[in-house]
Amino acid sequence: MNTETKTEGGRALVKLTKRSVEGMTYEGTGRNPDYRWDPEVKGFGVRVYPTGLKTFLVAYRSGARKRFLKLGTLGKDMTAEQARAAAKAKLGAVVQGADPAEARDQDRQGETVRELCTAYLERYAKVHKKSWSEDERRINNRILPAWASLKAKAIKRADVAALHSKIGTKEGHPYEANRVRELVAKMFELAHRWGFVPEDHRNPAQGIDDYKETKRDRWVTPDELPRLAQAINEEPNESARAALWLYLLTGCRKSELLKAQWADVDWTREELRLADTKNGKTHYIPLSPPAVALLRDLPRADDNPHILPGKLPGAHLVNVSKPWGRVRAAAGVEDVRLHDLRRTVGSWLAQSGNSLHLIGRVLNHSNQSTTAVYARFGEDSVRAALDQHGARLMGAAGLTPTAEVTALPTRARTAAK
Repeated sequence: MNTETKTEGGRALVKLTKRSVEGMTYEGTGRNPDYRWDPEVKGFGVRVYPTGLKTFLVAYRSGARKRFLKLGTLGKDMTAEQARAAAKAKLGAVVQGADPAEARDQDRQGETVRELCTAYLERYAKVHKKSWSEDERRINNRILPAWASLKAKAIKRADVAALHSKIGTKEGHPYEANRVRELVAKMFELAHRWGFVPEDHRNPAQGIDDYKETKRDRWVTPDELPRLAQAINEEPNESARAALWLYLLTGCRKSELLKAQWADVDWTREELRLADTKNGKTHYIPLSPPAVALLRDLPRADDNPHILPGKLPGAHLVNVSKPWGRVRAAAGVEDVRLHDLRRTVGSWLAQSGNSLHLIGRVLNHSNQSTTAVYARFGEDSVRAALDQHGARLMGAAGLTPTAEVTALPTRARTAAK
């Protein structure tokens, strides 16, 4: 051991100066840590590594716990004199009741936006959201490219506003911009709850005006359906072809139908049972004769339980977007999205005079306001009902309906007769 080094209670003591620290060499077996402690500033020490690296630290107790806090590295972060001053400051804070190591740990937790995103997906989205994959897509494509290496607590409202504007105005995707802003708001709400940001950190996604959104009401019209039907039937991917027809016949959500298995089909009752639904409730879908016929004609794979098998063994069909892109291009309905097939079911049911309550049950809506969008599609049925009512009323009155307004007899004229 160095001649300048003394021991006290098994601890190596040596005044930590520039000369003494630079002259230290590792003394140990290679496995044991080699610490030297300053006799004047209790708890101030240096760790010597076999490589020659020396790091300054302070050791103290916080309650029943022994705590070590690294101050810096000799020649890289600080000198011995700077380390001594830092040690006095940290140990002084301990005397006042602080725990510098705990403050360091809190600062490291959620240090970057990448770490916050990982925590959000694992601790919240995958646990509570059926649509967590959409959050993951937006995180990977939108949030991480912009802020991955930044500290979570460094994100300000201006940063979120800039990203929101970039997506909504520069790229022309206002709906996507709004969804990203909502995602960031939720992430920082949880970051505050989990201690990833300071208590006084303001949610940076709040106070930003979203882009105006208009309810989409695109659906396949009777004039477009023959072209669409032909294009679907000409699609070479058999699973995708069946999926597109089943979307039109049942109104299922995309992911719910893709995950359906043959065991979910009740051939006696002619219905499809979907257990893993968006609202968390088991949904029973009556199968119409065309849907039953389609299912009976589908081949079954012995090693795959899914109605719509994918390319991988035992997996279900995943990518319907590419086949749908081919189909809608061939049919000349490029503006029809895959979700619009589900909307088509609701609109056609409304035009046939079915109630909004019934349509909501078919589409498995948990919120009645979601179904209300189909109210205007039932206007033709309302008109037909009133036309029929008017004809019956005029007939019962002994009057013949004409294209002109019929003058109904007044009480005075009736009395005169």
